[in-house]
Amino acid sequence: QLQLVESGGGLVQAGGSLRLACAASGNIHSIVNMGWYRQAPGNEREMVATISSDGSADYAESVKGRFGISRDNGKNTGYLQMNSLKPEDTAVYYCNALIRTMGDDYYEYVDVWAQGTLVTVSS
Repeated sequence: QLQLVESGGGLVQAGGSLRLACAASGNIHSIVNMGWYRQAPGNEREMVATISSDGSADYAESVKGRFGISRDNGKNTGYLQMNSLKPEDTAVYYCNALIRTMGDDYYEYVDVWAQGTLVTVSS
């Protein structure tokens, strides 16, 4: 039913930029929260950035001033603009969304994860 499809990862040199996109599909009433989490080999998964339904955003301290998160509610899509990338940003980035569904007889809140996309920053 609900699905998140993530795109935009790849290889970039230090100082470069990438933009990740995360598109939700299915029986969506609204996306309550959307964000990205990343995990590098040997590391714990960490929050990178999140954005709420009213557009309020939070960022990990390590990416403040470099990354920007946004959303297009009409397209059910979120974006993570990553600038001034550093080798320590190298990780698999996972989009996550808390989605409210709607049907004729019920609704629910569902936590959904995308497949992940690899971002590699070379020095």
